[in-house]
Amino acid sequence: MSASQTSEVPTLLVKIFGKDRPGITAGLFDTLAAYAVDVVDIEQVVTRGRIVLCALVTEPSAGTEGELRATVHGWADSLKLQAEIISGTGDNRPRGVGRSHVTVLGHPLTAESTAAIAATITATGGNIDRVFRLAKYPVTAVEFAVSGTETSALRTALATEAAEIGVDVAVVSAGLHRRAQRLIVMDVDSTLIQDEVIELFAAHAGCEDKVAEVTAAAMRGELDFEQSLHARVALLAGLDASVVEKVRAEVRLTPGARTLIRTLKRLGYQVGVVSGGFTQVTDDLKVRLGLDFASANTLEIVDGKLTGRVTGEIVDRAGKARLLRRFATEAGVPLAQTVAIGDGANDLDMLNAAGLGVAFNAKPVVREAADAAVNVPFLDTVLYLLGITREEVEAADCVLV
Repeated sequence: MSASQTSEVPTLLVKIFGKDRPGITAGLFDTLAAYAVDVVDIEQVVTRGRIVLCALVTEPSAGTEGELRATVHGWADSLKLQAEIISGTGDNRPRGVGRSHVTVLGHPLTAESTAAIAATITATGGNIDRVFRLAKYPVTAVEFAVSGTETSALRTALATEAAEIGVDVAVVSAGLHRRAQRLIVMDVDSTLIQDEVIELFAAHAGCEDKVAEVTAAAMRGELDFEQSLHARVALLAGLDASVVEKVRAEVRLTPGARTLIRTLKRLGYQVGVVSGGFTQVTDDLKVRLGLDFASANTLEIVDGKLTGRVTGEIVDRAGKARLLRRFATEAGVPLAQTVAIGDGANDLDMLNAAGLGVAFNAKPVVREAADAAVNVPFLDTVLYLLGITREEVEAADCVLV
């Protein structure tokens, strides 16, 4: 029966709730089958062993509705379940224009913060059509399916509210494109890894303080990225090239990094990194993690020593965005179907160019500009923004490949 055909016909909403056990869904529909009704809609949720099963069905033939009600209640009683049957007309009301997925991450997720998010959705004119949990650890992640309000307006309102109540909220428009994002590009320092690579090199050169001074000057706006890069790399002049292997061994991946990349690769995504750091580290990460793309600055090495210079194209703020576009072209992926992840101001152009820009434990200016912000120290939480559940991740990990 088509939507137009069910819009005005009498229907019954059959609700079953109680302790879950195998066979409840089959039992309900076996009971209803005796009355030759058509199924219009089904929803089922199980929470902590309690089931709520709703079936919207067409009204049975004349004179049998009372018998249907009695039979369903009798069946439910026999299983110590509760039943409620409500008469009405037609199907669910049409969802409002404008559909979004709102992902909320809490560590923990409190009732107070959930109430604030729900109230903000309502205040923007949105309606919550469905809610389900994506993950229970390492954070609690839930997703709200929202209709009736434009994604951009909802994102702006929720970003303000999330900052005040201390939870992470990501808002993306609904549609096939969400599942079609096939290229992820990440920053490296303080995103994919916990370290700043230049500082690891500086520690071996004994010039951490001087490097920190240059970094601070750049943050004050006294130097641009390229100037600060050259100034810091110059301090490494004369360092033996064997230090590269030592630095590679010292690099610490961000918690969840391997899970994120492994899961994305299993889903057919292509994954790349861009860095203001050095190819001597990113090339190693590319091999270790099975990345598809990697690009960074290159430390010049002559006669087994670092010269204090870099060679080739400089990867700066604009360079990262340029590389995102290049990777997308090589991967055959439209830019609108890319995801970029970063933490610093030099990631902003890349985050803005991507279909979805995610600020990961980022500076305030980056969080404000990004489409989504994650402020927990687990990189694999980005999977939840893509609608991938923890159960799906764990199930994939159990499959022997």
